[in-house]
Amino acid sequence: ARRARLGRALGTVAVCAAAAALAALTVAVQAPARLPEPVRTLVDGRAEVTATLTVWSAPVPSAGLAIGGAPQSRFRATLTGLRQGDGPQQEQSDATGTSLAVPVVVFADASRGSPAIGDEIRLAGTLVPTSPGDAAAALFFGRGDLVPVRAAPWWLGWANTLRHGFAGAAGALPGEGGGLLPGLAIGDTTGVASDLDQAMKSSSLSHLTAVSGANCAIVLALVLAITSALGLGRTARVTSGLAVLAGFVVLVTPEPSVVRAAAMATIVLLSSSAGRPGRGVAALALASLCLLVADPWLSRNYGFGLSVLATLGLLVLAGPLTRRLRRWLPTPLAAMLAIPLAAQLACQPVLVLLSPTLPAYGVPANLLAAPAAPMATIVGLAACLLLPWLPALSTALMWLAWLPATWIAAVAQTTATMPGNTLPWLGGPLGVALTLACATAVVVLLVVRRNGRFAALGRAVSGLLICVAAGATVGILVGTGLGRAVAFPATWQIAACDIGQGDAVLVREGTSVALVDVGPDPALLAECLDTLGIDRVDLLVLTHYDLDHIGGLAAVIGRVDTALVGRPENNQDAALHTRLAAAGADVREAARGDSGTLGALDWEILWPIRGSPLMQTGNPGSVSMVFDGAGIRSVFLGDLGEEAQDALLAAGRIGAVDVVKVAHHGSRDQSATLYAELDASVGVVSVGADNGYGHPTRSVLDVLGAVGTAVMRTDQDGMVVVAPGDGDTAARRTLLVWTEKVPDAG
Repeated sequence: ARRARLGRALGTVAVCAAAAALAALTVAVQAPARLPEPVRTLVDGRAEVTATLTVWSAPVPSAGLAIGGAPQSRFRATLTGLRQGDGPQQEQSDATGTSLAVPVVVFADASRGSPAIGDEIRLAGTLVPTSPGDAAAALFFGRGDLVPVRAAPWWLGWANTLRHGFAGAAGALPGEGGGLLPGLAIGDTTGVASDLDQAMKSSSLSHLTAVSGANCAIVLALVLAITSALGLGRTARVTSGLAVLAGFVVLVTPEPSVVRAAAMATIVLLSSSAGRPGRGVAALALASLCLLVADPWLSRNYGFGLSVLATLGLLVLAGPLTRRLRRWLPTPLAAMLAIPLAAQLACQPVLVLLSPTLPAYGVPANLLAAPAAPMATIVGLAACLLLPWLPALSTALMWLAWLPATWIAAVAQTTATMPGNTLPWLGGPLGVALTLACATAVVVLLVVRRNGRFAALGRAVSGLLICVAAGATVGILVGTGLGRAVAFPATWQIAACDIGQGDAVLVREGTSVALVDVGPDPALLAECLDTLGIDRVDLLVLTHYDLDHIGGLAAVIGRVDTALVGRPENNQDAALHTRLAAAGADVREAARGDSGTLGALDWEILWPIRGSPLMQTGNPGSVSMVFDGAGIRSVFLGDLGEEAQDALLAAGRIGAVDVVKVAHHGSRDQSATLYAELDASVGVVSVGADNGYGHPTRSVLDVLGAVGTAVMRTDQDGMVVVAPGDGDTAARRTLLVWTEKVPDAG
């Protein structure tokens, strides 16, 4: 028996090694074709090009973002043709005549066109490379019109028409249930409002709008039941099932989680038809292996990874958890609780990479929403399929599915607004390791039933780990957050985090939050966000790519709606864009004239100037912007030096402001003319104590003092919070300024 177990273990290791070698071989073969050398030359040179693109995902709007007054969208595509410049393109090939198939993420002006999946379009713009491990080989920042070249083929076009019609009909239903229904039925979340989308994520309900194995199983079960009732043979049943499954994948779009579910369903169907019913874990492993060999870059896709882990959790843990929970709960309730708990335990180690928090009410929210999800999904899908043929019946079914969809939306919104809906947690590799240890401890406590010395020791260690982790989390939540949060003004609009030598400044209006830079350290930024009660960033601005401005990015990955970034200088910079986009952010290169809103605040980019050959990167190219509204006008200058500041002033009058984020931590390289123009009441200097640079310098303090600007500096004052005052003087608006520390009298 021992030799048999050893043989099986060695066989498993050998299969895993062979699978890894096969995936590595696939990478070696496919990698050169993803970004051929002629294309790489244009990418590295940031050349203006005209591209022919085949669209492979529905355009997603960038809420609250306007570039030159126009809304933006993002979609995935394959670049099939490329020509330098913006003239007409004759051939779909690169300069060497080689056929192209370059996967890209496209950012385009939404007002210039909205292509459908499968459409071929032509668009002018600039290519920016990504890191080699990213699913997209490049980012394409488009400009101008999206010119149609060829409509989607019939086998994609029918699904586009059906999706569009169903989304429009469901969107006419009242409340948030109408926008959510297409997401529950066919995975189309374009109609889901941004606040509801965030509520679904924070309450761990977003998986309900992602097509999964359960959806594929329902479709296959219906097809097999119908074909069996018609008396069709095994071959006809299997063929019908595969055909309908393929059509279903086209309808709901081939996202990584959908492809995984369909591949697994196909394996189970084929093995069952051969008289060898497939086991769940084996089918999952084979489906994952086949997909990773076909596309190794799926391994970097969070959606694919979470889909595999959630399925694995359900297959391995749901049964034992149900049996254990039956000791205290009725069987139906035990099963309902075990399913979300199993999925959460399996996925949480990866989820902390996206957001270093724990959902406090995720399992209860799933318990409340789970009974409504099947009805919304099945009835909604039937309404979608019947819409072109029986619109009256389809409308009745939509109203029926609207009820559970509205209930799910209400559960998400209510859960998201409850106090402490997210708990602080460690991010990065250490956070993953701790989460994995705690998840294992929970499984040991709930599932392991053996007696004996080692089993008892395991349960004791697991219980101790859970108690320590829970105590530390509650201590951090109460000690670092509540104590300080009650002290500063509740109406605060600007908060400069004390994160050492670096920038991380928040702007808030109502429930909308912007974050300008993220400082050097994720832990310090996470502490500041927790103190301020911020768990979501509507607008992230990365002014440039020095470590003291981008090093803390991990603290907000997965928590950002829209990101404005400066022009990248290298692949590492561009990789940050891809990382943000992969975690759900709409990423856009910012330049003068771009504008938008943050709640009741208006914002506008002042610098750099798009298309200028000068001062586009590094400190001189820092994205600089102004916020205006709700009693405060503020300007943020990144790390601009004197020359860039004078050029900014020459580009157009800025006018007086109430608050200025002083450039480059108060370095000597400043323009006195600019600060005289700004005439700010408060100047915030984000700077580290004993920084070694002499920041802030005596010269900049003298410049600010000469124009009557009161200086608040994080090295001496700690966190600096600014709120609008109760009234205005004859010359200036009044401001309330709170500082974390009382500075020394000297």
